Amino acid sequence: MRVVLIEDHDLTRAGMRMTLQQGPIEVVGEASNGEDGVQLVHDVNPDIAIVDVGLPGIDGIEVTRRLKEDQPDLKVVILTLRDSEQTVLAAFGAGADSYCMKDIEGNDLMSVLQTTYEGNAWIDPLVARTVLTQMRTQPSSTPTIAIQAAEPGFSQILENSPLTDREMEVLQLIVEGRSNQDIADRLYITVGTVKTHVRNILSKLCADDRTQAAVLALRAGLIH
Repeated sequence: MRVVLIEDHDLTRAGMRMTLQQGPIEVVGEASNGEDGVQLVHDVNPDIAIVDVGLPGIDGIEVTRRLKEDQPDLKVVILTLRDSEQTVLAAFGAGADSYCMKDIEGNDLMSVLQTTYEGNAWIDPLVARTVLTQMRTQPSSTPTIAIQAAEPGFSQILENSPLTDREMEVLQLIVEGRSNQDIADRLYITVGTVKTHVRNILSKLCADDRTQAAVLALRAGLIH
């Protein structure tokens, strides 16, 4: 696994490099600002770029957007101290594959990279709670969440197998972290019916589980 570090704090970058080199990971380059990071990735073509949001010059969100435009197959892991809803959704909207906090343990970071390398998205539980808490505090009159695909492939999936209105309602509640029983109570349907809807949603979104479906919804963009 070939990794590039784009982080402006020298000590943080050095610490990550030491941690990653303890595993089956090769750190093939480092950059301390956004412009250099974009050029570095273009030059060395890594498997994964770890990108800090608060970079000098162009920030991590714009770096992610440029990297994905230049190399769509590149995996991007956002590493940051910020856990605001706006930052999280902006990161996924720019094409980030995973999002974790800077205080993550070394072994956990290795797991995040492996998960991301295998093609699965990962979002830090603290970040997820921040987003979901914000969603739960919105007025009850908020319209049902609609999904807009961030990637052509995802657009094709939704075009071929569109979600029904009921499935959209269930997906919204999945993103909010609701259990099957809670979803059933809120929608006045049986738990068995909820399970059927969940299976259909996972199938249509090509998701392995509820968490991946929720992350896909976040990456696609939530429009209220």
